[in-house]
Amino acid sequence: MRAGGQLFILSAPSGAGKTTLLKQVMQQVRGLSFSVSHTTRAPREGESNGVDYHFVSVDEFLQMRDKNQFLEWAEVHGNFYGTSKPEILKTLEQGLDIILDIDVQGAAIILKDKLVPAVSVFIAPPSLAELEKRLRGRGTDSDETIAVRLGNAEKEMQAAPDYEYLVINDSVEDAAAALVSVIVAERSRSRRLPTGEAIDLNLFCRTV
Repeated sequence: MRAGGQLFILSAPSGAGKTTLLKQVMQQVRGLSFSVSHTTRAPREGESNGVDYHFVSVDEFLQMRDKNQFLEWAEVHGNFYGTSKPEILKTLEQGLDIILDIDVQGAAIILKDKLVPAVSVFIAPPSLAELEKRLRGRGTDSDETIAVRLGNAEKEMQAAPDYEYLVINDSVEDAAAALVSVIVAERSRSRRLPTGEAIDLNLFCRTV
């Protein structure tokens, strides 16, 4: 029988390159599912509903919150974000590992409540100067928005020591390799193969 899955919590400041990093990791690692969060913010160019996020209205979000359907939820940059509790529990029961991309507020809630055991990883840029360069390179945010994001990033990065793992995203390839190593190591610790399949411990018993 396959072992239950593992929840991996990933947090990073906006512009740290987490989205690009995760795309590479998801292509390299088998048995890995991406948790699609709910949000009230508008879709960005190229984003799809149900793939990048579940885009919902404020009223829909608040109804879900009041029904206790979120593992965690938070307000970030004036928008609501939440993680579906039923979806997470169902996926873990199926034996799939989950990558949960959430901010430091949401991560702190899950790690404190311990409703679902989780491995925490913080993705950081090489420096705040590099982060600003990346944010401006997007060409999608105003100077005021960038200033807010940089201020938030400085605060968020103070939470990095609270995470079990820290990955610096200077090179996407190197950062992806580091994150893959974390996943494989955690699977080995829970007696699973790098693919996520459970190891049959009877293999180590002497047969008569």
